[in-house]
Amino acid sequence: MNPNTELGPALQALIQRAEQALDACLPNAEQAPVELHRAMRYAVLGGGKRLRPLQVYATAHALGHDEAALDAAACAVELIHAYSLVHDDLPAMDDDALRRGRPTCHIVFGEAMAILAGDALQALAFEILAAPGAAPDPATGMRMLHALGRACGAEGMAGGQALDLAAVGRKLTLAELEHMHACKTGALIRASVQLGALAAGADETTLAALDRYAAAVGLAFQVRDDILDVEGESAVIGKTAGKDAAADKPTFPSILGLDASRARLGELTATALDAIAPLGPRGELLAELARYAAQRHR
Repeated sequence: MNPNTELGPALQALIQRAEQALDACLPNAEQAPVELHRAMRYAVLGGGKRLRPLQVYATAHALGHDEAALDAAACAVELIHAYSLVHDDLPAMDDDALRRGRPTCHIVFGEAMAILAGDALQALAFEILAAPGAAPDPATGMRMLHALGRACGAEGMAGGQALDLAAVGRKLTLAELEHMHACKTGALIRASVQLGALAAGADETTLAALDRYAAAVGLAFQVRDDILDVEGESAVIGKTAGKDAAADKPTFPSILGLDASRARLGELTATALDAIAPLGPRGELLAELARYAAQRHR
């Protein structure tokens, strides 16, 4: 199942915009060093939900801003996401051979080239976001760079991954598990919404409401991921099902059980929708993404 068929036509159009922008920002596959550039393109252009670029675009749309001005920010968050997946799949990390229904980057290109591809994607993300025209003005550009850097560093995604590695074989409380995933998964989703809001000139009240929305969506996405790891099939979800249980990693179902995990998913979705209710019809794309994060099949 293509994950993007679960989304409506407006978001489908934004996915196509993101795909074209990503293809354009990546190095040519025939440009030296060829193997590195091919690994980078393999990691980014091999399908995916594009949830983070969609959050950038949908936030700008909700605030009446032209999505065309958000290509750099949309690409930057997806490049960071792609790099994180390449590194997460490595034998020293999650040790996975399947991603998005295909062999993982290190299986195809080798571990050393996969590490370099991840490094290069991270650098490219900041290069793109710092380029002229990526932000409406220099001050906003600095805020956007700061938001992305914080989201993928020790207080965000990398820190969450470190907590995840340390949690293997341990019993975590629900609060500890939610904090870990708020860093590992949620921080970049929050940054995606923040980049769209900053570029659109949102005031501080609107930024705070959108951050509540994004925090709830980010956690809901992970709860759903954990449920799919129990219930899903590898061929459908595009990665190895049952991997978390086999690795003795704490998950929402292992702590709460499946029924309570589904209930938590409902609570988080309601929180997200309530946060953007003041946007009215303009927030419908954000609302659709919140429902998708909680109901997706892969």
